Amino acid sequence: MTESQDFSSFQLDPRILDAIKAMGYVSPTPIQAKAIPLVLAGRDVMGAAQTGTGKTAGYGLPMLQRILPKANTSASPARHPVRALILAPTRELADQVNENLVAYAAKTGLRVGVVYGGVDIRPQSDMLRRGIEVLTATPGRLLDHIEQKAVNLSQVEIVVLDEADRMLDMGFLPDISRILNLIPKSVQSLMFSATFSPEIKKLASQFLKDPQLVEVARQNATADTITQELYEVKGESKVQALTELLRHHGDDNGPMRQVLVFVNAKLTCRRLTRLLVNAGIPADSIHGDKTQDERLKALENFKNGTTHVLVATDVAARGLDIAELPFVINFDVPFAAEDYVHRIGRTGRAGAKGLAISLASGENDEKLVEAIEKLTKQKFARKPLELTREDRRRSTSDRGQRRGHETHAYRYTPPPAPQDPLFDHPYIEKTGAVSSSPKKEETQHAARALTGYRNPSSRRPVCALLGGGFRKKRNPNP
Repeated sequence: MTESQDFSSFQLDPRILDAIKAMGYVSPTPIQAKAIPLVLAGRDVMGAAQTGTGKTAGYGLPMLQRILPKANTSASPARHPVRALILAPTRELADQVNENLVAYAAKTGLRVGVVYGGVDIRPQSDMLRRGIEVLTATPGRLLDHIEQKAVNLSQVEIVVLDEADRMLDMGFLPDISRILNLIPKSVQSLMFSATFSPEIKKLASQFLKDPQLVEVARQNATADTITQELYEVKGESKVQALTELLRHHGDDNGPMRQVLVFVNAKLTCRRLTRLLVNAGIPADSIHGDKTQDERLKALENFKNGTTHVLVATDVAARGLDIAELPFVINFDVPFAAEDYVHRIGRTGRAGAKGLAISLASGENDEKLVEAIEKLTKQKFARKPLELTREDRRRSTSDRGQRRGHETHAYRYTPPPAPQDPLFDHPYIEKTGAVSSSPKKEETQHAARALTGYRNPSSRRPVCALLGGGFRKKRNPNP
């Protein structure tokens, strides 16, 4: 099938065409050109395409077209049942998909909404009870609403699994199975993702009916618009290496702006953000421990340029849609090679140029890099990253100012053991006599220890620790 030159060739409703024209869409991307006709024809589809190639429009536009004849202006919730359901793995992706669908359906009269965890459930329940035709949801929060009887899925006509491989990685398979069992068997099923592992294909065989596979790029390939670089650094120099890049690797060797930095752990995310802020670099973080309001605020500040660096865990690897994001840096090499594809897919979107940098240190990182090379079928050129004289001087100064605190954030140093003279030194009884020499005194103590001899005139301070002891009568005439 050849690419269409414009969206009018799909015979979409004029209201949908007006909406996508207002969004600036000119011609369909390859995944849209191949998927839209199949979805309009009612076929089940497995769509594989690189991140940022327009998968949401690939299923969203024909999905709206199919349920549009049932749109109505009635105030009755019964006239607005859920007819299209999109399942997404993260809040960010669910919110992004919903924003696009709201724009696509702006002139159709269809009600569009989203539910996800991390926020108050009551406004979502009120929205669902008022009726909604197009629902985007994360699996866990959707099950919460189902248990509260706020939503009914018995009239769903189309179900979409977006980023299905990510949902399996996050352990959502049991939740997905429960949800799909509540949907009519005659439903049209669509699955879109950047990668399709054997596990995903097995899942597709269970709930898709004779699916049509749509691939517009080599599986697990990275976009040609992304320049990829790999720097080898020492583990203890990783923070300084990142700071060097952020200060001097931008345009004209100036600072980098709008940089998405990925790490593997929430603890690293928090610590690295604090280090960058202390170094004078405007930075914020986004990870699973933050509330949805905090995450949205951090993302908004990043988009409007208030912060230049956003440090994120893989919770943000899927779903962040930042127009023309120029830079992605992997401070930590991802544990799963597939996550590398999704991380760097945040840049180089919609034909724009992007730069993806990875920092690797040690044998463990080398093994992870080799797995990425095997998956993406490419070979990285290992480059050393030398600190400038200014950063070496600043690094030395920072170590002096933050010794034992910030500079050891990524290397654990056990605290010194508590010192207690009573337990750190053996107990030695005082005899009242002065030894003629240290050697003679040691010999006397050794002999007394062997014979069990105790001087009755000596005091017994240990007894106080053990709850008391025999008291010696005081001499009335000292």
